[in-house]
Amino acid sequence: MWIGIDIGTSGVKTVLMDRDQTITATAHAALDVQRPYPGWSEQNPEDWWNAVLQTLDDLANDRPQDMAAVRGIGLSGQMHGATLLDKSDQVLRPCILWNDTRSHAQCEVLEKRAPFRGIGGNIVMPGFTAPKLEWVRENEPDLFEAVAKVLLPKDYIRLQLTGEYISDMSDSAGTLWLDVGGRDWSASLLSATGLDSAAVPQLVEGSEPGGKLRKPLCERWGMTGTPVVAGGAGDNAASACGVGAVVPGTGFLSLGTSGVLFLSQSSYTPNTSEAVHSFCHAVPDTWHQMGVMLAAGDSVNWLARLLNMKSSVMVDQIQSQLPHAGTEAPIFHPYLSGERTPHNLAHAAGGFSGLSMSHEREDLARAVLEGVAFGMADCAKALGLTGISNTKLYVIGGGAQSDLWLQIISDATGLILQRPENMEQGAAFGAARLGLAASERADPSEICQPVKTRDEITPNAVNRSYYQDRLARYRSLVPVLS
Repeated sequence: MWIGIDIGTSGVKTVLMDRDQTITATAHAALDVQRPYPGWSEQNPEDWWNAVLQTLDDLANDRPQDMAAVRGIGLSGQMHGATLLDKSDQVLRPCILWNDTRSHAQCEVLEKRAPFRGIGGNIVMPGFTAPKLEWVRENEPDLFEAVAKVLLPKDYIRLQLTGEYISDMSDSAGTLWLDVGGRDWSASLLSATGLDSAAVPQLVEGSEPGGKLRKPLCERWGMTGTPVVAGGAGDNAASACGVGAVVPGTGFLSLGTSGVLFLSQSSYTPNTSEAVHSFCHAVPDTWHQMGVMLAAGDSVNWLARLLNMKSSVMVDQIQSQLPHAGTEAPIFHPYLSGERTPHNLAHAAGGFSGLSMSHEREDLARAVLEGVAFGMADCAKALGLTGISNTKLYVIGGGAQSDLWLQIISDATGLILQRPENMEQGAAFGAARLGLAASERADPSEICQPVKTRDEITPNAVNRSYYQDRLARYRSLVPVLS
């Protein structure tokens, strides 16, 4: 048996997987985000650990025989979070999360200080780890002086599980301290934020061993052996392993809190002109590119909260047919947390355009679904997918449950979207696959095979023409970015 643990923003999900790669049990624990000031987003790392303990305790109580047979554990986690530890491994402050924008001013400074784009392969953005540390150095200098280690969220959990400071290539690429082409830490990029190699963990590939579970925890959960803990992956690379998108040219679209377009690549080919992320993949000698929008499912949940409705009920009330000809439907820009691809503007503002007295809440809900679809179309354009026919991507995340939303996205982007047969096959499942590869010293490309699909959503020609006009209008309304 193998375990996959995904430390997300809204919760921890843990799965048990057997040798046939069937998920036999799952457990979940919720997490909260603290936003003490506008643009801030933080979590207490101890909350992650308590949530992980809760899910593993639940599985041990429900599936003692399966837990006894666990051979490997894989970790996945939200990327970029700055978890700061002192020399005694005590957490110095709440973790600054991936969607925190307070360090926007530090980004411009770092761009001039070191070749982050050339070595790190990415524009310096406030979501990344490096500018967060520069913010701490400028605003909390005494605390910065006490920093002994900087760990990403999943690697803080690894420390609790194994006692080791270890990270993988895919997650570490999101710090902006990694030489992404060389798959190693860059001394010059670390130095640009006042750090050196002592402050960062050892690196392994995601499918390689990255520590062993501590004996007291083996006893707590009734494990007869000492499971290997894999290097693991950042959440998106883990999701790619989960659906089998590890071969160059394969990828997925994710509709979770954020929206992601992910493409695996055989080489390191950064594109910093349109805020495209270029990272290492979780498997050796492979890289990937991503287009990321910060508020996908978050936009839907935001409107549902304002309307005092459940998001699923709100979406279900939208009519499947297009608005009548001549009806000027409102446009929504989903920049509620700023935006990354392609604009790279931390303070981009979301909003509705074209509202009138005739519009009802259904019109607003449709506009939000469309706005996210148009944001994904911008990501597809930045990744070079525009105009490429028959491009097929897996689609995952909570938003993938909505047939209507997927049809709108397919019509707006021109992409063919494939839903996995088992919607549980996401980041936690991908982490379990990496745990299997690590414990058995197996080829990860053999372990991470493409999953079966239950259906395929293809662009509708009539709808596509309609949405191309809407997309052009969406892109023309640039004042919302100021």
